[in-house]
Amino acid sequence: MSDTANGETSFEDSAALHEAMVTLGVSARNAVQELSTVPTESKNKALMEAAAAIRNDSEALKAANAKDMVAAEEKGISGAMLDRLLLDDGRIEGMAKGLEDIAKLDDPVGSVMADWDRPNGLQIQRVRVPLGVIGIIYESRPNVTADAGGLCLKSGNAAILRGGSESFHSSSAILDCLQQGLRMANLPIGAIQQVPTRDRAGVGEMLTMSEHIDIIVPRGGKSLIERVQNESRVPVIAHLDGNCHIYVNEAADPKMARDVVYNAKMRRPGICGATESLVVDRSAASQLLPPIIEALASAGCEIRGDDATQALDTRVQPASEEDWDTEYLDAIISVKQVDGVDDAINHVNNHGSHHTDSIVTGDNNVATEFLNRIDSAIVLHNASTQFADGGEFGMGAEIGISTGRLHARGPVGVEQLTTFKYVVRGNGQVRP
Repeated sequence: MSDTANGETSFEDSAALHEAMVTLGVSARNAVQELSTVPTESKNKALMEAAAAIRNDSEALKAANAKDMVAAEEKGISGAMLDRLLLDDGRIEGMAKGLEDIAKLDDPVGSVMADWDRPNGLQIQRVRVPLGVIGIIYESRPNVTADAGGLCLKSGNAAILRGGSESFHSSSAILDCLQQGLRMANLPIGAIQQVPTRDRAGVGEMLTMSEHIDIIVPRGGKSLIERVQNESRVPVIAHLDGNCHIYVNEAADPKMARDVVYNAKMRRPGICGATESLVVDRSAASQLLPPIIEALASAGCEIRGDDATQALDTRVQPASEEDWDTEYLDAIISVKQVDGVDDAINHVNNHGSHHTDSIVTGDNNVATEFLNRIDSAIVLHNASTQFADGGEFGMGAEIGISTGRLHARGPVGVEQLTTFKYVVRGNGQVRP
């Protein structure tokens, strides 16, 4: 085992990697014991100091990111994925502000969720406690390092982070800033750690560390999620792909429909909340679709549609059955005309990924039906799917959008990173 110049460790064999990962796990478990009783003020100080370090080290962060960007471009990564990887001044400031926003949140640890008294005099409380050690596996976006580390710290958890191999330099530089904050607050460095190798074997180790890791949170493409769900011996909070839909109902305002769809697709095409599929009522498609197609096509978006949509504009290319199920993460959208709200709901539920779906309509009854019947973690009315974000929900940040049903669904923020225990107080009661 040896350290390379970029902070990555080179392991001679699997035994050496296993030993290193166990060391991370032990360190994280020890940190959790301390974090569970740390005052809120100490956690907030660490977050604020980390935010200051990110601002102070912005040039170093951009230099590290430049290495990742060059390597990614040489590999031929798409423009949308390069956008996810990029750290510029605005995104660096966004990371710092995100940590400050997390510091301002109420501390969930120790809060009483419910309390009641029993006839025998027992006083019972349900109290929030940390989940423990959280392993977070993510791809591309290096800012997830700051969000995940900050949220885990605020909620009293230790984090073991494994970012995408293409963002290793960037994530390592951000981790340095987070650990500066921990030191300034006299908190254990083991509270936020990073897997020290880009080798995929590091992921495999994490998935078997049930003695050291309590929860795995994967955030990435379908292949990553499938691997984690198939191989993990640790419980998983899954962040599945974002095949998000917008349904433009016949009662939609044409300008609103154009503006919402354009933002939902083109603001940042490479994020999980970007709209990938558009469904439009056939009865009003000739009025509603042309302005939407013009806006998207003029911005360089490739449009793939059914026969009826192709007939409206020669720029629309034929859509295949596969298109209805595809998360493009790029400036591509599929368009299908439907026969009313029932047809739209069936299409979205059958082809979407149950992540985020929106309806644009001026008919509140139709909107209510859509919101009630769509089986997704987030549903919206007259709003862009790009609002699928913990920060936009007022949660400070999130480490992913859970599409599962157990424990957490939707944005995973500080409250979702806690569980609970029952605290029972008596005065000598014995059970008859």
